[in-house]
Amino acid sequence: MIRDPQTFQALLDSVTRFTRERLVPAENEVAETDAIPPAIVQEMREMGLFGLTIPEAYGGLELTMEEEVRVLFELCQTSPAFRSVIGTTVGIGSQGILMDGTPEQQAEYLPRLATGELLASFALTEPDAGSDAASLRTTAIKGVDSEGEHYIVNGSKRYITNAPQAGIFTLMARTNPADKGAGGVSAFIVDAHSPGISLGKTDRKMGQKGAHTCDVIFDNVRVPARQLIGGVEGRGFKTAMKVLDKGRIHLAAVCVGVARRILADALRYAIERQQFGQPIAEFQLVQAMLADSQTELYAAECMVVDAARRRDEGRNVSTEAACCKLFASEMCGRVADRAVQILGGAGYLAEYGIERFYRDVRLFRLYEGTSQIQQIVIARNMVREARA
Repeated sequence: MIRDPQTFQALLDSVTRFTRERLVPAENEVAETDAIPPAIVQEMREMGLFGLTIPEAYGGLELTMEEEVRVLFELCQTSPAFRSVIGTTVGIGSQGILMDGTPEQQAEYLPRLATGELLASFALTEPDAGSDAASLRTTAIKGVDSEGEHYIVNGSKRYITNAPQAGIFTLMARTNPADKGAGGVSAFIVDAHSPGISLGKTDRKMGQKGAHTCDVIFDNVRVPARQLIGGVEGRGFKTAMKVLDKGRIHLAAVCVGVARRILADALRYAIERQQFGQPIAEFQLVQAMLADSQTELYAAECMVVDAARRRDEGRNVSTEAACCKLFASEMCGRVADRAVQILGGAGYLAEYGIERFYRDVRLFRLYEGTSQIQQIVIARNMVREARA
């Protein structure tokens, strides 16, 4: 647990150096090979990055939400794929166990997640259940045999981040087929190597090379009853929503970090690039794009820090988390678009890197709830609170 400002600043400084000296130089290699170098993953383990949010009692750093987002502001000033390596384990993959798991489940899994020995993926989205997560069709039917109580899982999950590398899945499945809504959904910890689990081919994506997603197919997969998160059926959807509230603040912080890098690159180019006998940074229309980007970036950063502090205070941040995800992801897209415009023809060329970021950040407006879903969450919360 890091509470001493000097100790936390030392962590930030080390993350900043690691990002600048190790991650940024490896960006092109990752883009070309679609893989994170194993040596870098090992360094992440040694730095404790896989355990940022996991309690000290289980070997993690136990950062507060505010500390977590400040680390992400630094770590994410590079290709988003590097963050993705630790992201699902630090965030949505492990948080269901941390928030709602039994003491036995936490003791079994959190120590290995904290060291990076075990990677976790969050298996919620399905071919026919994306934004409408409560309509998922994957089933987990309870039974008993000579080995004890268990569930038999059948169904498919789609776009599962880090699935090819995962050791466990935090799985959302319907334990009560008669209940077609959220109340029929339960959460499980499933060993990724269980018989009956197969993976689809790795998805070919627009961007984010090095961050891998694929389908996960469950065909009569036997899951021991002790793997039901919290030991209670019907709470899976609530667990997922709590996980996503935190995950949305996390992702908004990622957007801030990436936007910082994009804007820094655009500013440097504008200062160095000469046209009509002077740097293009001297032209007011270029200055307007830089100024708008800086203003929106500052606003997003303030929103993220404020929401993180509110969560640390124990407040319900469903609305604030959705606001952060909506604004920061849209902001990051606008900053990337302006950066391409500032670089002109160079912004369209792979060697400058901006076009890669332009493709990478498009995903931020889609996963962990599209921008439109965030708008619905915000508005529904507003209406409900007004009527209360």
